[in-house]
Amino acid sequence: MEASGSDDKVKSMFLSAWHNVKYKSESSPDGSDSGSVTNEDGFGTVEDFRKDFISRIWLTYREEFPQLEGSTLTTDCGWGCTLRTGQMLLAQGLLVHFIGRDWLWPHALDLYRPEAEFWLQNSARKLAPIEASYDATNYHDTKPSDSRAAKDSEDQNQTAFYHRKIISWFSDHPSADFGIHRLIKLGKNSGKVAGDWYGPAVVSHLLRKAKEDSIDPELQGISIYVAQDCTIYCADVYDQQDKSDCDKSVLILVPVRLGGERTNTEYFEFVKGILSLEYCVGIIGGRPKQSYYFVGFQDDSLIYMDPHYCQSFVDVSIKDFPLESFHCPSPKKMPFKKMDPSCTIGFYCRHARDFEKVVDELTKVLKSSSKQNYPLFTFVNGHAQDFDFVCTPVYEQSDLFTEEEKNRLKGFNTEEFVLL
Repeated sequence: MEASGSDDKVKSMFLSAWHNVKYKSESSPDGSDSGSVTNEDGFGTVEDFRKDFISRIWLTYREEFPQLEGSTLTTDCGWGCTLRTGQMLLAQGLLVHFIGRDWLWPHALDLYRPEAEFWLQNSARKLAPIEASYDATNYHDTKPSDSRAAKDSEDQNQTAFYHRKIISWFSDHPSADFGIHRLIKLGKNSGKVAGDWYGPAVVSHLLRKAKEDSIDPELQGISIYVAQDCTIYCADVYDQQDKSDCDKSVLILVPVRLGGERTNTEYFEFVKGILSLEYCVGIIGGRPKQSYYFVGFQDDSLIYMDPHYCQSFVDVSIKDFPLESFHCPSPKKMPFKKMDPSCTIGFYCRHARDFEKVVDELTKVLKSSSKQNYPLFTFVNGHAQDFDFVCTPVYEQSDLFTEEEKNRLKGFNTEEFVLL
């Protein structure tokens, strides 16, 4: 974000740029007073916006990582941007799941750089290191004397643990649950190889399959649901007949298309409405030939995180590995009219009650923002298998996509942007 040139511009930024963030005038994660000032809508200052943006996990092109299976590639530069934006959306969902939406990385502002200063640099390695100031306390050895101090310390240690844990799940290593090596391996079953381009819909299914294959006990409390043919089958998300099912957490991914060759301008208000919902964790989208992770908006522009930035491989198995390259020091903006119509929207539900609210709020957004006779996607009671017209079959454990779905997704892919 560039430094504002006037008070009006600053006001516009924090009132309209980050509508899906609800700041609270409470203490910051380190126990000190945050100093934020909230207006009637619950939004904070530009500084709050910067903290929140930088706290999100940023996943970009990398180089010099272990060779990808079936190829000689040790980098995804030039072709892996949609995989990276998909990773970012999932990472945000996991942050909300394990740490909470109000969490702010204590070192976020240490990393902040104005847009002009940061994006004109040739390499992210030119960032001034901040890890020397990071308190890498042993998570189990701290014994504060005061009970409240002990509780605060325990909370800080837990969030620090999950912060690093989540990043490690996206490591550029074959063993990482959601790393590019795992996604490329899963993509082979749908005819993809390292170096191919991937659309938002295909990436959604790769993430779902990666989660299903994970044996990490920490990840067993959350699942990923991908909407079928722009339809969310409610009983497949939460089975009300199974009480244990109602307590699970779900990340819902909805592949949609906002027009033909270009985004229909009538959908702009819809996108704003979606990004304004607290349950939304962002959009995998972009402009033609480039994929971005959309996280908010300002007036008629989208705010996004850009994966097109090649950084060196980071070995996350090293204790206290550096964190700065996993957090973006500056946001970027793009006019709505340049948005590619193919995208995937993400929503996080902690339990079935959240899902009921999501259905209610999304239905309102879909009705109020659509001038068409039908919405971009719909909610249907029941299971997908209950409807004879559903063409998407149940997935085989041995294959990511069946032949029928491969053909359907190929049709979807031809409409999606080709990545550089």
